[in-house]
Amino acid sequence: MTDINFETLRTEYKAILTQAFKTKNVETIKTKNKHFKRTDIDLKIPLEQAFRDILIELLEAETDVNTLKGYVNFCIETCRHGLITSTLPVQILGDILEALTLDACQDMFSFVEDNVSVWKEELFFSGCKNHLLRLCNDLLRRLSRSTATIFCGRILLFLAKFFPFSERSGLNIVSEFNLENTTQYGADSSQESTLEIETGDKKKNVVLDFTFYCKFWSLQDFFRYPAQCYDKVQWKTFCSHSQSILSIFQGLKLEYAGKGNSSSDRKDIMYFSKYLTSQKLLDLQLYDNNFRRFVLVQFLILFQYLTCSVKFKSESFELKTDQKEWIQGTTEKIYKLLKETPPDGEKFAEIVANILSREEHWNAWKNDGCPEFKKQSVLTGPLGKAQNRSNRPLLGDLLKQANKEKKYYMGSNELTKLWNLCPDNLEACKGKERDFLPTLENYFKEAIEQIDSGETIKDENNLLKDGNFGWRALRLLARRSPHFFTFSTVIMNQQSSYLEMMVKKIAQEQKSKKDGVNNKEETQQDSEEMETENLFKEESENTEDMKEDVNTEEFVDDKNPRQENKSLSETQIQFISEKIKADWKKLAVKIGYKPDEIEYIVQNHPTELEQAENLLLLWFGDDEDATIENLLYILEGLELNEACEKIKNEFNVS
Repeated sequence: MTDINFETLRTEYKAILTQAFKTKNVETIKTKNKHFKRTDIDLKIPLEQAFRDILIELLEAETDVNTLKGYVNFCIETCRHGLITSTLPVQILGDILEALTLDACQDMFSFVEDNVSVWKEELFFSGCKNHLLRLCNDLLRRLSRSTATIFCGRILLFLAKFFPFSERSGLNIVSEFNLENTTQYGADSSQESTLEIETGDKKKNVVLDFTFYCKFWSLQDFFRYPAQCYDKVQWKTFCSHSQSILSIFQGLKLEYAGKGNSSSDRKDIMYFSKYLTSQKLLDLQLYDNNFRRFVLVQFLILFQYLTCSVKFKSESFELKTDQKEWIQGTTEKIYKLLKETPPDGEKFAEIVANILSREEHWNAWKNDGCPEFKKQSVLTGPLGKAQNRSNRPLLGDLLKQANKEKKYYMGSNELTKLWNLCPDNLEACKGKERDFLPTLENYFKEAIEQIDSGETIKDENNLLKDGNFGWRALRLLARRSPHFFTFSTVIMNQQSSYLEMMVKKIAQEQKSKKDGVNNKEETQQDSEEMETENLFKEESENTEDMKEDVNTEEFVDDKNPRQENKSLSETQIQFISEKIKADWKKLAVKIGYKPDEIEYIVQNHPTELEQAENLLLLWFGDDEDATIENLLYILEGLELNEACEKIKNEFNVS
């Protein structure tokens, strides 16, 4: 033990490691480590070299892939016991992939995919991420993007799962293009073919000559590097070539020759990552459904780049109005072609639109600097305190805590926050900013215009026959209008007819205010008689019989005081208003007007005189008990003796 050196340790570890790997027992290695008490030699280095030595022997013996997978698994377990560095498993994995054929690499790479959760562990991630990235890039360099499409896709999907979204190496932060992806096409101009396309109701033959062939494949250069379209000359070239190709697609209607419509039949359709560019194949490719779809989708991707906001675009990369209009029109045309392309054109176009819409969100995320996505590991309690799921308090405790703090706990963070914005929710609801009631004039403005127009309006456009409008109108009238509770002893016919009558009254009041006329003596009486005939059903026969037995002299006697004093002239209304203007609110309360009705009169009439006039007009127009005698009686009760005496003298009432 005194002359132990690196080679001695390497040899001894190799023997122990061979035995431990056969039994899958890491404890054997740990027991060996305890025998070495030397501190001047790092025991991890000879052990790691022993791992590599055994790997070389396994590869030379052409060991099967499953044994190699088990060897890497054993290396991972040894690493978890702290016997070797965390990077060794990935380094061994890289050595294995370099030594295997591409077919064997596909099988071995499934081990890498299945253990993505292992590589993302804290023990391995920081040290292994660069090694795994290098391993994957080495594989991609060995593979053909055209023939090994599926394997290349598996590698890229693994990298997407392994690295977080914010990993800078996979984000293309500055929006660079892969300019190495060039499309080569031939220079043989001897080949020509003819297509029969539809233009409107006619059919015509189009020659697919070398010029069209060059136009078609030259578009791939624009798809490869879209920034060329911001150049004026290149933009004209792109538009010209695009119009020629899209016109061919429009005239050439495709049919789907599949065996059936089942999903199993569609799985047999071959996928090619890149098409051949021989001129002899172009006419056949134009009849290929998938080929057309790929070309049209390339257009949509290009248009999205040209129109969206990209952080690293040059300031000169800006489209003009006519260019934006051309792109919008062409986009609609392309989506129409996608919908017409079988099979399942409508569904395919919808999927493409969803994918491009999702790309806009990713683009906005990149413009914001690619912020990291993090899952919240704690819950926020109702009172703003962070709580772990494991020790979350009981509901009763939360309610007690909220009650002590004189707060509400609603079970949802947002509802809890909302209910605790104000100490007294009832007082908050009474605030002026919570008054959302519109004025009668604003709400019924459109309905008044419909009535005043005199035109016949269809039921679906008539606001008064709209159930939603009518329901809100009745609630508003109950709050704002003093006419709402006028008719209480008659049978109502239709809601729309009632609303029409009320709208006419409101319009009449507006007209009176604008013209400075507050007298409703004749117009209101006539309109109410006419509307009442249309609105309300006649009393039942029993009611009519009862009326005949009643003494009707009160209603037909011309000398009846109630009938005689019911209508007042404009001059009389103005005279009374002048005498009671200072105390009209007392009178309003006495005759039964509610505070909100009084407030309505105040809001709609600026001076006390106009307010008093409006009160008298409403009272004498709606209330059957509104007479000069009753008015004088009420004024005496309110101790308005001076006003009472002057009104008596004016009307010769004793």
